[in-house]
Amino acid sequence: MPTHGNLYADLPPPGSDEAFDTLLERPGMRIERIVSHGHASPAGFWYDQAQTEWVIVVRGEAVLAFEDGERRAMAAGDWVTIAPHRRHRVESTGPATVWLAVHVDS
Repeated sequence: MPTHGNLYADLPPPGSDEAFDTLLERPGMRIERIVSHGHASPAGFWYDQAQTEWVIVVRGEAVLAFEDGERRAMAAGDWVTIAPHRRHRVESTGPATVWLAVHVDS
């Protein structure tokens, strides 16, 4: 696990999947960088996570959709806290969108 770095260094090129890089992990907590290049969750797929997730778009843009009908358009600097088991999906992302996600036990 790295001890230092730059969120924008060594960004993966566009591919078929989003790229997830763990930056720090401790019991009950994980911080990761996510890089999206026009990605979206598959149709009918919902994330249903046991941990609270705090996520910020640090570059680019994205749209999150929640099972309860809420849609949240996000631009650089926008963040959201997602409660455990609140089903959500990535509806769309722009090219070279960089996220920072913090997952913590509730």
